[in-house]
Amino acid sequence: MTEIKERIKELFAHIPRRHTAENVKEMYGILDEYEDLLISMEADDRYENLVAPFFEALEPIRATIKKSNDNKASKKSKDVLFDEASGALKDIVEELMQL
Repeated sequence: MTEIKERIKELFAHIPRRHTAENVKEMYGILDEYEDLLISMEADDRYENLVAPFFEALEPIRATIKKSNDNKASKKSKDVLFDEASGALKDIVEELMQL
């Protein structure tokens, strides 16, 4: 379990705040890795029922990141949307670290 906690802390530290094409890719990678960590936590009987809300938060974050990468959106809109997704991910990861 200590390994998972350390990996969660590492993911948290790497969550980007500014919208760039590279950061969008990195965000998707972080979300995928975070989801994998949740799946491994879910396999542990102590956390099985506690991690469900964390899965539910992933899809809205992914949708916001996708909107932030829309070619029709202005730079400011992209920045705002990406910041919103980034902040939501940071919040949910912080909650998970409290478990």
